[in-house]
Amino acid sequence: MRRFGKAGWLCGLTWLATSMSGCVLISGNLNPFSSTPQPLQEQEVGGKGDAKILLLDISNVITDQEEQGPFGVSVRPGMTSRVREELEKAADDDRVKGVLLRINSPGGTVTASDIIYHELMRFKEEHRLPVVAHMMDMGTSGAYYIALAADQIVASPTTVTGSVGVIMAGVNFSGLMEKLGVKNQTFKAGKHKDIASPLRPLTAADEQLMQSVLDDMHQRFLGLVRERRSAMNADALQTISDGRIVTAAQALQAGLVDQIGYADDAIRLLKQRAGIGDARIILYRRPNEYAENIYSRTSVGPPQVNLVNFDLGSLARSPQFMYMWLPGAESAADLPGLH
Repeated sequence: MRRFGKAGWLCGLTWLATSMSGCVLISGNLNPFSSTPQPLQEQEVGGKGDAKILLLDISNVITDQEEQGPFGVSVRPGMTSRVREELEKAADDDRVKGVLLRINSPGGTVTASDIIYHELMRFKEEHRLPVVAHMMDMGTSGAYYIALAADQIVASPTTVTGSVGVIMAGVNFSGLMEKLGVKNQTFKAGKHKDIASPLRPLTAADEQLMQSVLDDMHQRFLGLVRERRSAMNADALQTISDGRIVTAAQALQAGLVDQIGYADDAIRLLKQRAGIGDARIILYRRPNEYAENIYSRTSVGPPQVNLVNFDLGSLARSPQFMYMWLPGAESAADLPGLH
């Protein structure tokens, strides 16, 4: 039997994917033999001196799911795992004098946001190091929840923040099924076992139960804001409790953030809290990830390819409670605005 080289196998797989009927997404490292995550390595991206400041990146949707490569191979740990790994590495380095949270995220799952907040609070308590958050384009909902772990929060002049609320988005196909003559044949033990199923309408009892869960999670978020932003007055807290987004100026007025500025301002503030002068800004990165300065993002590594841009995994996604800003899915509230 003729033996094929690696290029031959890749060509064969590409032909197979394009010749299959239906829509398929193939996205990731084309070399499946290099997808094993490597240990974190320190990379300097600015500053000088012996002291170090860890720049911890909170970007995109906050979740504990691992990033997947081709054929379902995990290529990068989830955000909760990465944050803990980076904090543990920083804890082993006596020259790390503080943590700068760089936030650019609409939020994410309730539990992932809460775990990252918990890990940051634990790190601060155990190591007595200051944490300052700097929000870039967006620091809404779960991202703001995480920012509450910081000693001070700096928002960029154009930051959008707020969205202090919880949501679980979904659709219901029962009306369409009825028109097509399709019947729901779900079997269950416990009348609410299939609550929020897309195959049947919600009952009044269902809605009441779901709302009670959402309200509890919302109150937890508001309670954390009340605890960590103690300077906020009751009127401001009531105003932002409807889940609205706010500008940096509105957030400063309401007491959601401490000042408006850029990354350099946040670093300067962190140095003051740490009682240090010069400091090197460091990132922890995998060997195949590139970072040159404080605005560098995690790279995607080797080239990516999308044969057909359709994510089959989205069809099987389970309902999730989200601390996340989802435009178009929020209800319109009519509380006084921030002026």
